[in-house]
Amino acid sequence: MDIGMKIKKLRVEKGITLKVLGTKSELSVGFLSQLERGLTTIAVDSLERIAEILDVHLTYFFDYPVKRKDKILRSYEQDIFDIEEGSSINYCLSTNLEDKQLIPRLIELLPQKSKEEIIPYMHEGEEFVYILEGILTIYIDGESYDVYPGDSIHMNSNVTHNWANYTNKKVKLLAVNTPNNFYNKNKNQHE
Repeated sequence: MDIGMKIKKLRVEKGITLKVLGTKSELSVGFLSQLERGLTTIAVDSLERIAEILDVHLTYFFDYPVKRKDKILRSYEQDIFDIEEGSSINYCLSTNLEDKQLIPRLIELLPQKSKEEIIPYMHEGEEFVYILEGILTIYIDGESYDVYPGDSIHMNSNVTHNWANYTNKKVKLLAVNTPNNFYNKNKNQHE
């Protein structure tokens, strides 16, 4: 079941209208309707607001890899962490995120169909990004930079940032983030 369907299922079960969810989440009813029908994707910070409103943990919306005992993750065993329809595929590069601080991902960023507005965001923690292939355009604190294979970015995540692929080829990058909000929030909910 995709994210939009899970939101709709929870919303209906809890008797919350699209209008109420829109008001509380500060998202338009039209956007939420499209999201529930699988016609658009949602940023993690907006999804986190919806999770709080629906009283579930953010991980409810994702099918995370099962915790495994082995330490080595073979390339053919990589699980998809998240798919943002039409824009990226995120692979989890860990056999177990439960007791870790870092979230390592391999991201394949697909070419954007148009130069739509990129909305920068910020969050706690830090990020490391290493470009494996393609040309990534990254926005940091209002500035735009093109980064190439072999280039890296290491920054505090509390500055506004975002990225885009304005080329006609896939961009592949390694991203490592802290903190591990998926584990920490889930842990706090069960204590």
